[in-house]
Amino acid sequence: MNQVIMWIVAAGVVLGGIDRLLGNRWGYGEQFEKGFELLGPTAFSMAGILCLSGLLSGGLSEGAKSFFAGIGLDPSMFGGLIAIDMGGYHLARALALDPQVGLYAGLVPAATLGCSLVFTIPVGSNLLEKKDLKYLCLGMAIGMVTLPVCLILGGLLFGLSLGTVLLQNLFLFAFALLCGIGLWRFPEPMLKVFRVFTYILKVILTVGLVLGAVKQLTGAQFLPGLMPLPEAMEVVCSVCVFLLGSLPVALLLQRVLKKPLGAVGKLIGVNETSMAALLIGFVSAMPVFAMAKDMDPKGKLLNLSFIFCSTAVFGAHLGFTSSVAPDYLGALIVAKLAGALAAAIVAVLSANKILKPKGE
Repeated sequence: MNQVIMWIVAAGVVLGGIDRLLGNRWGYGEQFEKGFELLGPTAFSMAGILCLSGLLSGGLSEGAKSFFAGIGLDPSMFGGLIAIDMGGYHLARALALDPQVGLYAGLVPAATLGCSLVFTIPVGSNLLEKKDLKYLCLGMAIGMVTLPVCLILGGLLFGLSLGTVLLQNLFLFAFALLCGIGLWRFPEPMLKVFRVFTYILKVILTVGLVLGAVKQLTGAQFLPGLMPLPEAMEVVCSVCVFLLGSLPVALLLQRVLKKPLGAVGKLIGVNETSMAALLIGFVSAMPVFAMAKDMDPKGKLLNLSFIFCSTAVFGAHLGFTSSVAPDYLGALIVAKLAGALAAAIVAVLSANKILKPKGE
């Protein structure tokens, strides 16, 4: 399956390249170009934390290992609280007592819970209109509650036993449940907490990038164990190369599935914009936030629940995984889609009740 995915992405590269040469007649060339245009933003989000990954894991290792070992868990699960491509993967691998658990923690939890904590929630809270923040909080709460579907299936697909998956995820299950309750009952304070967390992460990313660049330019190394910036950029570039093909393929899927999804939209009672955003969210959550103003209430809840697990499944997360663990591409896709589907079902079935105006 993983090799099939790589060939499909390679076909997307060819499709995008041909369309670009023909003057971008069908839009695939534009998506092809976007793969390289994302090099800068991707470097800003990844390079700094990659440079510091060894130092961070060393600084966190003793405390994290003691805490997690004390409750019988692998400390690599701590990496699941940070986005896969913002240090979560490398931190999980560095902290792991069991390499397979570390691989799993750095990919599945980090690509869902970690991504939502440090990217989807804080970025969404800044980009969405104020009146739509309630949908973000409700949607993320639903994503938190249905997250076990993704994490359990992902663990099994990664070759872990059911007992191991349940035990190792106890901390994340409890953490996600508490966050979900907080978002549901105390939305504004919770959003502020996530924004502060994101700012702290931004500081770390910037410091790492600065130190890596200074070392590259002058040879001066202010901190021992700093990953060379060219080595970090190699990972960034491999992600963007993957995006050259995955973005055109995602556009093709959007067009092929437009009519079937339109029919589904009518069946469940959401407008066309809401259904189109579901597909776009597979690549990035950013356009979903921009489109939210044109969605109906039920569609907003559906999309902002769905992207908890689905975001970047055919975008940056797939690109990152292809560069560090290509054998697990299929497992990550299936796990993320299963979690997204579970959240979507809960959102659709509960929408009429939780969106009902107070007093009715």
